[in-house]
Amino acid sequence: MRKEVYITDYNCVTPLGFDVSSNWNALLDGKSGVALHKIIENQEPFYASMIGAEKLEEEFQKNFDNQDFTRLEKMFLLSLKPLVERHSISDETGFILSTTKGNISLLKNQTALPEGVFLSNLAQKLADFSGFKTKPIVVSNACVSGVMAIAVAKNMIQAGKYKDAFVVAGDEISEFVISGFNSFQAIGSEPCKPYDKNRNGINIGEATAAAYITSEPSINEKFSFKILGDSAINDANHISGPSRTGDGLFASIKNAMTEAKVSAKQIDFISAHGTATIYNDEMEAIAFNRMELQNIPLNSMKGYYGHCLGASGLLESIISMESALKNILIPSKNFKETGTSQPLNIIKENQPAEIKYILKTASGFGGCNAAIVLEKC
Repeated sequence: MRKEVYITDYNCVTPLGFDVSSNWNALLDGKSGVALHKIIENQEPFYASMIGAEKLEEEFQKNFDNQDFTRLEKMFLLSLKPLVERHSISDETGFILSTTKGNISLLKNQTALPEGVFLSNLAQKLADFSGFKTKPIVVSNACVSGVMAIAVAKNMIQAGKYKDAFVVAGDEISEFVISGFNSFQAIGSEPCKPYDKNRNGINIGEATAAAYITSEPSINEKFSFKILGDSAINDANHISGPSRTGDGLFASIKNAMTEAKVSAKQIDFISAHGTATIYNDEMEAIAFNRMELQNIPLNSMKGYYGHCLGASGLLESIISMESALKNILIPSKNFKETGTSQPLNIIKENQPAEIKYILKTASGFGGCNAAIVLEKC
C-alpha cells in the first residue's frame, strides 16, 4: 500500500500581499494586482500584475540580514521563510523548485553568461541558504511547472526518496518574458477575462509560493490536504498552441481522477488554468466537457494575479485550499458572458460551498498538461 501524502502548510508572496491571509482577504474584496506597468523602454505600458519594488525591499530587509540576492531570490526566500521556521529539515527532506525563467533578468546587458542564470544554481543557492541537505530538484516545464512540482514531491515521497519536501515556485516579470508573449500576440490590451466572449489575451504576473508536503503530518497541523492523484501528459500538438481537441488535458484529468478514485460527480471545485487566450480557454472547455465536468463550479485566478508562469500552479492550488478551508468559492474575475463553444459553470460571485475534492489543472507551451486531485481531510 502506497504512503498517503499531504500538504499541511503553505505561503505566498504576490502583488496582493506577502502572506496567505492578506491574499485571501484581497480576493474576498475582489481586488486585483493587474494594472498598467511600463516594463520595456520605448514601448507602451502593459497590463500586468507586479510586486512593488519598494515594498519588496522593505519586507525583505525586515526579515533577512543578508542582502546578496536577486529580486526573484528575495521573493522566493520570503515565501519559504515561514515554512522553514515551522518545520524541521532532515537528511530525508526534499527541496523542489518550480520556475520557467528563473534569474533570466541577469542576462540583460551581459556579454558573458552569469552563473546565477542557471536554474540548478538558483535552486542550490536557495537550498544552501535555507539549510537543506539533499540535492535540489528543478521542475521547469513551462506553465505546468507549479502543478508538476506538487506531483513530483508526492511521487518522490511515495517512492521512499524523501520523508517530506518543501516545494517553492516562482517567476518574475522581465523584458524577456513580456517580449516573448508579445511576439505571439498573446498579451491582452486590457485586464484579462478568462472564458469570456470578449477576452483578448493574457496579463503576465509575478509571484512566489511555497508548500510543505509530508507523509507524516503532525497532530499540531492546522489543516491537511491529501494529494490523491496526479498526472502530466504532453499532447505534442504545437510548440505554443494548445490542442484543439483537449486530448492532453483530458488524459491528464482522467489519469489523476482514476488514481484518486474520484468520479466527476464527486469533484466540488475546479481551479482551472484560464489564461484568457482564445485557444487555451476553448481547449479547456472541451476537455472538461469530455470528462463530464461542465457543471462543476470553476474559476481562473488570472484576473487577480495575471499569469505567473512557474508560480501559477502552486499559487492557485494554495488559493483553492483556502477556498476549501473557508468554504467560499471565489469568482472568476472579469467573466461576464461565455466565450467558449462548450458550457462551463464559471463562478461569478463569492458564494458559500462545501468543498472536499478539488481538481487543479494547468496547460502550457510545448503541449504540456497537468492535473492533481486534492482532498480536504
